[in-house]
Amino acid sequence: MAVSNRTHVAVGIIQNTNGQVFISRRHAHLHQGNKWEFPGGKVEAGEDVYQALCRELKEECNIDIQAAAPFTVISYDYPDKQVLLDVWLVTAFTGQPQQREGQEWCWVERHELAAYPFPSANEPIIERLRAQR
Repeated sequence: MAVSNRTHVAVGIIQNTNGQVFISRRHAHLHQGNKWEFPGGKVEAGEDVYQALCRELKEECNIDIQAAAPFTVISYDYPDKQVLLDVWLVTAFTGQPQQREGQEWCWVERHELAAYPFPSANEPIIERLRAQR
């Protein structure tokens, strides 16, 4: 496999029983800081995407995934960083979602997502979520 500078990220769209999705605001000092995001993080060496997703959502949001399915994969090039977003729809979990890293967070209706500034790489995710009912 060729060496790539592309950061592989496991992303979770956490959905509650009302169909709302969980989002949080990135810390200002991070890449794409102060923008909203779906939680997740880097896939580490030796992990598959689902393992990374489970680990990241436990660390960040204090939940244990019970059911999740692949949603989409997005390769995106920012001027300063290249990312591969491996996006999963999380439909069942235990625990009460919260942001354990001190970020602002909220549950949002899908049709309201466009009102929140997200990184550009997230736009196809939001469009697809808004198209689903």
